[in-house]
Amino acid sequence: MPDSRPTAYALTALRSGLFAATVALAVPAHAEEPASDARWVSDSLSTYVRSGPTDGHRIVGTLKSGQKLTLLSTQGNYSQVRGQNGDVVWILSSDLQSVPGQGDRLPQLDAQVAELTGQLKTIDDSWKNRVQGMQETLDSRKQLVTELEARNKSLSEELDQSQSTLRDTQARLGDENKQVMMRYMVYGGSIAGAGLLAGLILPALTRGRKKNDRWF
Repeated sequence: MPDSRPTAYALTALRSGLFAATVALAVPAHAEEPASDARWVSDSLSTYVRSGPTDGHRIVGTLKSGQKLTLLSTQGNYSQVRGQNGDVVWILSSDLQSVPGQGDRLPQLDAQVAELTGQLKTIDDSWKNRVQGMQETLDSRKQLVTELEARNKSLSEELDQSQSTLRDTQARLGDENKQVMMRYMVYGGSIAGAGLLAGLILPALTRGRKKNDRWF
């Protein structure tokens, strides 16, 4: 029977990978290593931007969660960024993250989940086919064992019947041998008795004839 442990290990590993990928894409932004000077507005509803790097500078607008920015410089708690429309503003550094927002990451997560789910389904289908094949093999072997047991029982019954017939035949043969021996003994005794009788009678007859011959 084929060993099923490698397939079980593969299923476990794939499920672990699917879980790890889900967690990796769902972790907070501060757990990611910054890459280049690309930045995104943190996952909040909106954040104010100012004309300078302090709270005293006037608010010049807002940025929505997930907007992509280019980091130009940092000063104190603020970072100077340029938006996709070319505007340069200042934003709290704590409102920035170095990875795309959840809105951008979700499609990537969905794609990865779909891919891993497809791989898992493939392995599950392969596993089911292997299990079905092993079950069919097991069923056929059980059927063969049942047939062999029935055949063995039939042969045992035939052997018992043959042995019983042989014992009956041997018993009859023994009785017939006894009868033949008895017949031989009777015939032999009869022949011996006839010979003895003849041995006694013939001499007497012979002597009687000799005496009769003397009178003539």
